Amino acid sequence: MGSMRMNQAIATALAEEMRENSSVIVMGEDVADAGGPFKTSEGLLKEFGPKRVRDTPISEMGFTGAAVGAAALGLRPVVEIMFVEFLGVALDAVVTEAAKFRYLSQGQVSCPMVVRASIGSGLGFGCQHSQTLENWVAATPGLKVACPSDPQSAYGLLKAAIRDPDPVIFLEPRALYASRGEVVTGPDGLLELGRARIAREGTKATVVTLGRTTSLTRAAAQQANLDIEIIDLLSLVPWDVKTVCASVKRTGRLVVIEEAPHSGGWGSEIISTITAQAFASLDAAPFRITAPDVPVPYQRDLEALYLPSESEIVRQLESYLVTGVVPQPWWTQEGIAR
Repeated sequence: MGSMRMNQAIATALAEEMRENSSVIVMGEDVADAGGPFKTSEGLLKEFGPKRVRDTPISEMGFTGAAVGAAALGLRPVVEIMFVEFLGVALDAVVTEAAKFRYLSQGQVSCPMVVRASIGSGLGFGCQHSQTLENWVAATPGLKVACPSDPQSAYGLLKAAIRDPDPVIFLEPRALYASRGEVVTGPDGLLELGRARIAREGTKATVVTLGRTTSLTRAAAQQANLDIEIIDLLSLVPWDVKTVCASVKRTGRLVVIEEAPHSGGWGSEIISTITAQAFASLDAAPFRITAPDVPVPYQRDLEALYLPSESEIVRQLESYLVTGVVPQPWWTQEGIAR
């Protein structure tokens, strides 16, 4: 066990998997000489050479398509998309080709590739480089989707994603790259895709989080001494229905906290499923704490307002726990939008 930043944990996981399996390669813009734009592949070029750590042209469509072909022929490419928005020009290769190989070939051809992308607001990158965009990929059968919340989960989930026989979209909260924590390496540090973890035990409500909202919610709960159970989802596809459902049956309430805009958010799927499976256990209506339906602002104070903050999480959870009534989001409360 050692202390690492999240970007170091990612680089460590990549290096270990490349040592163990010679078919693992890394591709993307500035991943070799520069060690990655966020230093998530630092040191890999020196150890593994330019055939396995490849700097690519600025053409996500080209190198993602090349990775699909490489995966179909036996390699395990890990593709880095600098900002998740840049995946837009390569979606055809991912959702129309990679996600469908196993189905179209009746299981004869798999596509064991990982597409890593940085996501999220909080660092002043503006509306075109600060989205999360899980909904671009979460509704595509054949893709798995994972999102770490700290160095340990980044390490363990990435190793699991690289070993998976099918394509995995690995979404990395950019604001957490510099976060530091203890990381258990080796077999004991490996996590399972589709398995959530209980980040904090509690009895009054189940709060489901993903990525950056996990640490924000833990801080909010500690600040206000909230008796809530926080479930860090870790994998969005597949997601751990069993763990969430069991928690809701204990607590009687469900809240989902998302960094994404309210419309089309992944939390709607969580609430729909749990309501269908555990309706009799619910003591109050489930609800979601989200970002508003606007582009991510560039101005610092507005960007801080966009993301569900600790204070906003505390306000809504405290009200809900006391009254059992779903609170209004801040933008409705202030009369900005419905």
